[in-house]
Amino acid sequence: MPALKTVTLGCKVNQYETEFLREGLLGIGYQDAVGGNPADLCVVNTCTVTSEGDSKSRQIIRRLARENPASKIVVMGCYATRAPEEVARLPNVTEVLTDKRELGDLLGRFGVTDVPTGISGFGRRHRAYVKVQDGCLLRCSFCIIPMVRPELASRPMLHILTEVRRLVANGYREVVLTGIHLGHYGVDWNRHQPKENWTRLSHLVRAIAELPGDFRVRLSSIEATEVTRELIEVMAEHPEKICPHLHISMQSGSDSVLRRMRRRWGSRRFIDRCQLLQERLDQPAITTDIIVGFPGETDREFEETCETARQVGFSKIHIFPFSARRGTPAAEMPEQLSKSVKHERMQELTRVEAELRDRYFSSLEGRKLRVLVESELEEKPGYYVGTSCRYAPVAVPSGAASSGEFLDVIAGSHGEGRIVAE
Repeated sequence: MPALKTVTLGCKVNQYETEFLREGLLGIGYQDAVGGNPADLCVVNTCTVTSEGDSKSRQIIRRLARENPASKIVVMGCYATRAPEEVARLPNVTEVLTDKRELGDLLGRFGVTDVPTGISGFGRRHRAYVKVQDGCLLRCSFCIIPMVRPELASRPMLHILTEVRRLVANGYREVVLTGIHLGHYGVDWNRHQPKENWTRLSHLVRAIAELPGDFRVRLSSIEATEVTRELIEVMAEHPEKICPHLHISMQSGSDSVLRRMRRRWGSRRFIDRCQLLQERLDQPAITTDIIVGFPGETDREFEETCETARQVGFSKIHIFPFSARRGTPAAEMPEQLSKSVKHERMQELTRVEAELRDRYFSSLEGRKLRVLVESELEEKPGYYVGTSCRYAPVAVPSGAASSGEFLDVIAGSHGEGRIVAE
């Protein structure tokens, strides 16, 4: 049987697409290459969010060619779309897929006659990602992705519901809805429909929540303007099925920086939307992304970001130093900041994040949390770690539940970035 190796860089959407391709190839006789055994076919799903992503993609392709000299290498993903000729010159690369909408065609060229409409598993993970949408119409000044995934494409709801049923039947207890611009699910259809017939993300989430089975659904990154009253109401109506957690991408809490970023709202509107969520749901977790050191960011603007973060009360912040991405307007802006300034601001925002996380974890003490038990906690023998409904990592005694199962616990003390179950 021919052997297969897959490597994925970047986002949840890439991870889903790699799994989709892998399942299709396993269905026609390929098997995963294990240990140090060479592969006949390697698939690399690349990322181009930063220039480091491009560099890492090239390094992985060259390494795979060295370790699997007789292999064919198929490269896909955003770097492949942005620079296909550059990718094609790398060793052993036999095909460069520049459009993810052609995944089915690629499988057909390998001999897959019955192209699947979705996946049935997600490797050894206990949480499965479900891609529901592709493409982004926004033009944030720092982001290259709309240039390589510009076309909106929403998956049919029937395909998504069938896939979720299949994943739940196969033992997955959490599905995470993901997309390049998740909140634009259905927008490509709605352009041609009267408003009363529009399909929105809230409709999809409600349909998934109404499926039978012992599972929960979580939403991945979403924009503040798409945290609609309708979506919040659906979450409030299904508290046991829909995780009370949203990752709402902020990027900056300074209005002047947000304008330079070409974001679609100011800090006040962002705060108001988060407060609406907090008022309607029971202690929801709100997580976010923040870029520090954007061109021209002053000390005052950085302090505005820290203050906005405190007003929202995030439970987790993914912090990124600004990285000039060639081909984006932000890369050409004046007043590019030094690495040392970015480092200092990352450290300061990390302290703010720790303060806010501890405050949120403290608010959960004594509360019941539903935890998806995932893996052994190496630094705490006798404990497993899992992900709670509110996205807080929770340490639970290893004898209480098996990996892949739900466990209802009472939140106790916290430390080292996690809660300890009582």
